[in-house]
Amino acid sequence: MLPAESERATRYASRREIFGWAMFDFANQAYTLLIITVVFGELFTTVIVGEHSGSYRLANFLWSLALAISYLLVVVTAPLCGAVMDHCAAKKRFLFLSYAATVASTALLYFVAPGYVVLGLALIIVSNYAYSMGESFIAAFLPELGPPAALGKISGFGWALGYIGGLFAAGFTLLVLGDTTAENFARIRFVGPFAAAFFLVAAIPTFAWLKERGTPRPASASYRRIARQRVLATFRDLRHFKDLSVFLVSLLFSMAGVYIIIAFAFIYGAQVIGWEAGVRNIMFIIVQITAAAGAVGFGALQDRLGGKLTYQLTLVLWVAAIIAIWATPTLTDWINARFAWDWQAQYVFLVVGCLAGASLGSSQSASRTLVGLFSPRDKAAEFFGFWGLANKLAGVLGIVLLGGLQVLVGLKASILLCAALFIVAMLICTRVNEARGRAAAQQW
Repeated sequence: MLPAESERATRYASRREIFGWAMFDFANQAYTLLIITVVFGELFTTVIVGEHSGSYRLANFLWSLALAISYLLVVVTAPLCGAVMDHCAAKKRFLFLSYAATVASTALLYFVAPGYVVLGLALIIVSNYAYSMGESFIAAFLPELGPPAALGKISGFGWALGYIGGLFAAGFTLLVLGDTTAENFARIRFVGPFAAAFFLVAAIPTFAWLKERGTPRPASASYRRIARQRVLATFRDLRHFKDLSVFLVSLLFSMAGVYIIIAFAFIYGAQVIGWEAGVRNIMFIIVQITAAAGAVGFGALQDRLGGKLTYQLTLVLWVAAIIAIWATPTLTDWINARFAWDWQAQYVFLVVGCLAGASLGSSQSASRTLVGLFSPRDKAAEFFGFWGLANKLAGVLGIVLLGGLQVLVGLKASILLCAALFIVAMLICTRVNEARGRAAAQQW
């Protein structure tokens, strides 16, 4: 029996609480962009390891190895943490612990100097693990924030605010701290402490306004036993949630491609395209703006077209973006011959970045919303733990494959792996029945 409309309204979050939830996306983008995508990833591969060892391929492989290990740790622990959070109504406490660990380990990146490879690897593993766990924890609040028909907009708002946060954080870093070069290392090494401070301050509204709505159950056993029992039960329950299970497999392949782009896009620009620092900065701004627009636009579109179709459209965009990235040098030559221009590949790459940015924001928002639609509220943290598992297992799969493949054939040819992963994800998603998946969650 459905509750009355007035009772249903009280279950959902106020605008202030939704804003507080979204501010965590705003805050944690400082880590994603400054540490993984834009600054520290390039600094690690080109200065800390690359110039010290004389091998960019080795540096790229070590970078991919550190990320893969951190994601593998998430694979092992995210479902267990999700089970405990649901049982004990402790999502906010777990979120705070991941936030504190991310801030502390990111600040310590200041001490990673050229040649300090082991320290750099250790801190990236710890900080990226804590950050990635926080992604799953904050996503577990989504089903509680609004009715199913509004989750696309709410998720899109969170991602869009995240990209705006990234724009502020990395914009300041690029303008104030300067280039990722050995000559500028004394200044650029502050990127870790700055990212940590940004995350620390910007996430305060989340912990001030976001509510813990669950009801704790009695702890009749140790947390470890509770987690193991609930995870095993959830694996059994997944038979009831067939469409969620199939979608998580599709997500495994699509997010493998996304994680490759997040980890290697700016490294690709530096090593393959050979862009200048100014062009790199412009690319960063373009990607943030188009990703925010993609998250908002496709979030609104999702509430009209449905989650599955929207998700598949984002994968089509991704395939087009990957082909354009790979073909940038050839495309540049064709444009110059056709129109008698004298463009450089780095400027064509800026145009391609618009397509990649729109794909990035839209696909992440669409996948998070679909999991929210397919998840019963009293198992949201567990199911988002499995969402985190699929995401990070995807990170392990994609980054290890790319890291090994680029050693053999180089980074340029390896990027086509992403297009293949997105196509496989599309094919698997054809077996998802969105209406049936939503009904299964509502009937639970």
